[in-house]
Amino acid sequence: MYSGRRDWAASFKDRPCPLNLNPVTLIPALSSPPAAVLWDMDGTLVDTEPYWMRAEHELVESFGGVWTHADAMLLVGSGLLGSAAILQNRGVNLAAEAIVDHLTTRVQEQLASAGVPWRPGALELLTELHTAGMPMALVTMSERRMAHQISGIVGFDAFTTIVTGDRVQQSKPHPEAYLTAADELGVDPVHCIAIEDSLPGVAAAVASGAVTVAVPHMVEILPSEHYTLLDSLTGSTLASLTELYGSRRPHHPSSLGLTEDRPTTPKDTTRA
Repeated sequence: MYSGRRDWAASFKDRPCPLNLNPVTLIPALSSPPAAVLWDMDGTLVDTEPYWMRAEHELVESFGGVWTHADAMLLVGSGLLGSAAILQNRGVNLAAEAIVDHLTTRVQEQLASAGVPWRPGALELLTELHTAGMPMALVTMSERRMAHQISGIVGFDAFTTIVTGDRVQQSKPHPEAYLTAADELGVDPVHCIAIEDSLPGVAAAVASGAVTVAVPHMVEILPSEHYTLLDSLTGSTLASLTELYGSRRPHHPSSLGLTEDRPTTPKDTTRA
């Protein structure tokens, strides 16, 4: 009986690969989307900094002090309790917790009266991701009541979970908030994209292991190999995030089985 067919099959692995391709090289499939998208709030999703600055100015002025734009810029990205200490040094005779409560209330009042100032491209991207069924979390160091107020104004149930400053022990730049959000979504943070605007926020997102997108607002962020820097979210889509995720994920230390020490900082909520 003719047995050449079996002999050909047995020897096929020894034949030269056509087109000079390596026989063990696989053609990669189209990139998979991230498991979840983790959003910072103040400065990333919404532009509340002018509201904070106005609240600070009003408070200092009510105690007879002077508060300039340069003063306000010092607090951008700072912890709320740290900001309260600076305001106390400018003559605000209130306890730090009372200052935080007062400022948060005034910002909420402005949100209710003037509306939510969305950052360019943010609401459009949020809407597309929600429509596509992408799991999302809001990760902010603002107080819970303010985060839920903004979440409620979005117009749809965008976030599966909301992690706020009063829910964690360590503030940004510690990664606890991002690690908590990923855990509550049931995903590995390494498989998430985090979107941030401030230096403490970017540091927290990078430390969590997430693929980090930095969209600077108010404070400059310099380019770095540890995150992707965008001028704006305008034009960003699920497709562009998927492409970004696919391009950066293979280079993350966790994909090589490496681990990093987590930073430790005192607890202090921030408006990030």
